[in-house]
Amino acid sequence: MRAKILFMVISMNVGGTEKALLNMLSIIPRNKFDITLLMLEEYGGLLNSIPQGVTIQYLNEYKNIKSILNNPPLITIFELLKGRKIVKAAIFFFLILISKALQDRSLLYKYVLHKYPGMNNEFDVAVAYAGPMDFISYFIIKKVKAKKKIQWIHFDISKIGFNRKFASRIYSKFDRIFVVSNEGRNKLLNILPNLQEKTEVFFNIISSDSIKEKSCEGIGFNDQFKGIRILTVGRLSKEKGQDLTIPVLARLKKEGYNIRWYCIGEGSARKEYEKLIKMYDVENDYILLGANANPYPFMKQCGIYVQSSRHEGFCITLSEARCFDNPIISTNFTGANEQIVNNQTGFIVNCEQDQIYETIKRLLTDIKLKNKIKGNLQNEIIDTTKEILKLYKFTDIC
Repeated sequence: MRAKILFMVISMNVGGTEKALLNMLSIIPRNKFDITLLMLEEYGGLLNSIPQGVTIQYLNEYKNIKSILNNPPLITIFELLKGRKIVKAAIFFFLILISKALQDRSLLYKYVLHKYPGMNNEFDVAVAYAGPMDFISYFIIKKVKAKKKIQWIHFDISKIGFNRKFASRIYSKFDRIFVVSNEGRNKLLNILPNLQEKTEVFFNIISSDSIKEKSCEGIGFNDQFKGIRILTVGRLSKEKGQDLTIPVLARLKKEGYNIRWYCIGEGSARKEYEKLIKMYDVENDYILLGANANPYPFMKQCGIYVQSSRHEGFCITLSEARCFDNPIISTNFTGANEQIVNNQTGFIVNCEQDQIYETIKRLLTDIKLKNKIKGNLQNEIIDTTKEILKLYKFTDIC
């Protein structure tokens, strides 16, 4: 009899968390595991990449409560009053006051889910995979029946809106907490030391063989540019720091370097970045390529890879870029030092324009340095597939 595992995420948007999940699902044997993927919403560029044999379910109730959970409370109250739902508006107002006083939205979640009885099926393992995401953590604990429950942490909790009080209470109910880097684990335990015994590092699963195979499936760059291509992959957002790179490109272009910078990813900061690109007069050389579920042909073909993130939990795109031998520059976010040996397999710089600029310039002018980094990367083996044994061991399934 196959063991039943449930993974819960927001959607299958093109992002690091979703890619990490797909990588893991691709190596879990279907003859031993019955996998269900529960999503809050049906959307995302990776929906078609979900491996065959995975049962997909959506939380249909979410569309009715999404605005209540995400909109500013005053807008929700106004909408309820506008619809003459005075009692509901009063209850919501009361719950918001209580939630703010307690710094815990559990009562609000309980209220919006009070008509939802919970999932019908019972699982051997239920995983709140899109973590930290309070609603999903609450749902797994309160609305899913499972013998064991796991919370996954993908982000640097010191850099995001992490609700310490909520997490302290709800995370203690999980049997295991997996964090995607050693540094990320330390940051979690600095805030919540009571979770020490149940917290373990689980590196995102990456196989260089698989990444290299996919790099042969697409065309990659097709603009006939003859200079050096710099690539950044990540959602267009402040968090990913692409705004730092636009002035860097303008500075290098002004000094005569024949380079072009490409960004793969989509996001809410696109319009802001388009304005910056225009302001710095680099419209012909700073190219926003949009989201692409297969960025690997571009990673393979670029001359330099730059990860400009302000914060990450580990950064799966950095791991993927390491599967090729192109020099990498990464800002010093959580987990970067666990992936790159500075000055040996890449460069770790502060999250500052000047340091990114200086390091790119070094690589553009020092061929010996560039070749040394390429040679060191060729000797690296990027394969974390054995991490899955931690899941099997904890769940006593294999």
